[in-house]
Amino acid sequence: MAASAGTLPGVSYIMPVLNEVMYVESAIRTVLDQDYAGEKQVILAYGPSTDGTTELIQRLSDADRRITLVANPAADIPVGLNLAIRASAHPIIVRVDAHSELEPGYTARAIDTLQRTGAANVGGVMLARGKTPFQAAAARGYNSKFGLGGARYHGGQVEGEAESAYLGVFRREVLEQVGLFDESLRRGEDWELNLRIRAAGHTVWFDPALKVTYWPRESWTKLSRQFLATGIWRGELVRRYKGRNPWRFFVPPLLVLSIVFSAVLLALQFSPVINGWWTIIASVFYLGPISYVLLVLWLAFIGDRSDNWRDRWFFIVVLPTMHLSWGTGFMIGLLRGARDTVDTSRTEI
Repeated sequence: MAASAGTLPGVSYIMPVLNEVMYVESAIRTVLDQDYAGEKQVILAYGPSTDGTTELIQRLSDADRRITLVANPAADIPVGLNLAIRASAHPIIVRVDAHSELEPGYTARAIDTLQRTGAANVGGVMLARGKTPFQAAAARGYNSKFGLGGARYHGGQVEGEAESAYLGVFRREVLEQVGLFDESLRRGEDWELNLRIRAAGHTVWFDPALKVTYWPRESWTKLSRQFLATGIWRGELVRRYKGRNPWRFFVPPLLVLSIVFSAVLLALQFSPVINGWWTIIASVFYLGPISYVLLVLWLAFIGDRSDNWRDRWFFIVVLPTMHLSWGTGFMIGLLRGARDTVDTSRTEI
């Protein structure tokens, strides 16, 4: 027998919002249209947008009492998430991104999985999609196991315990127990929160039946700024949590270092002043960048079955942008810390 609305836990969806006029209404609609009979509320923590987002969400809130607005003048994501959690009323907290869209059965399935597994947080698969050729190429990078390092939520098929979760469906009491999101972080706050949840003895669970559409950044400048900031904050997290970071975090910075070293070596080999037999032996370091270029070309032209050649050429630009921006940022964050780094892909139109 199906559970009645009275026996189902209420759900609070929390969403940080800043300059999302193109996406936020669709994101909210997929939340309110969830096939879930329990009580629902949407808490939007809105920053100082300059693209009409604030006016849009105010109209949506005026038209639907289930939508609540809380101001987040600092515009930092963890601060906004905590403001939204504190303003919420229900025992289940669902994080939603303004660039995301939930499938209709997402909430019901997630709560069932929480109850079935006893987990504190449940997440599923991020399915990146694109509306333009560039965004579609970025989405392909997100979805590729070579794009963002093979985390389970980028295409995993096997249900089970996980290191982290995309977005997340949380038990409120666990969030309160571990102290909510760390407001000193501006990126990587999900991974850090899940680290504390697991350290407190709780389980983070991956369920591939949960799928969320994600819309990547729409331009090269926004994508590169986003990945640079993300890399910087990941480097900061490595500084804070030495030894608890997966090996995949170190692959992009190693790629950047190999490219820099190869460029210096090439200059030395053509220099009439500094040269020698050692530069010939050192040529083995060219194998890293050459292998990477061959991998990108293979993924673009052989591994992809698409007949759209324009998309393939975009992918050749997008994938290295993601890796090199992230890797460069990681080294900056590792060497000097994140300091006051902001993801300007959100703040600049």
